[in-house]
Amino acid sequence: MNGQRVVVADDSAILREGLVGLLERQGYGVVAQESRADALRQTVGRLAEAGELPDVVITDVRMPPSMTNDGLQAAIDLKQAHPELAVLVLSQYVSPVYAQQLFSLPSGPGAGGSGYLLKDRVADVADFIGSLRLISGGGVVIDPDVARAMMTSSRSGLGNLSPREFEVLELMAQGLSNTQIAERLYLSGAAVAKHVSNIFLKLGLDPKEENRRVRAILAFLSDAG
Repeated sequence: MNGQRVVVADDSAILREGLVGLLERQGYGVVAQESRADALRQTVGRLAEAGELPDVVITDVRMPPSMTNDGLQAAIDLKQAHPELAVLVLSQYVSPVYAQQLFSLPSGPGAGGSGYLLKDRVADVADFIGSLRLISGGGVVIDPDVARAMMTSSRSGLGNLSPREFEVLELMAQGLSNTQIAERLYLSGAAVAKHVSNIFLKLGLDPKEENRRVRAILAFLSDAG
């Protein structure tokens, strides 16, 4: 058991139960399930009042009552009320606007992580659990398709990046470390470090805060988009 306590919210009972089963097989404790965004808020609020705030909330974007972005808004509201809470938002569609709303939340010491993934990623259990662990540890994960859409829609200086730098940036936006990027792209660590340095230079970002680099990139893209 990893001791992580999770609340799962999805209006589809089949998807919700499937996700719960996956999490429990991986040692997570699912302390509540909800099918509505308003019920999700109430449940997490009740747990917090009892001193039992969950470690992670996983929610769909589109949920009742309005079936628009209720789940996303609930995640944002909960994150603002409980900064230490980690949130993972799942979506069936690529929506850079929704991702920007989630990642525009302020962060600080002790803050929980944030993630935005397409539901198809859940099928790759190893990657999904890896993303969940990263978020639980305060990191940031964004689906590569969503990251690509954010970058395409941005009016920033991304056009100055080389194709390889753009590829490295996409992997950085997924939360991968330099070592993981090197393994994924079959590059040396030194080559990846050089690409990362060039990316920060071209985007005007401070490369010193290694653990905050994904947040900095996403914030930059959100501001520029």
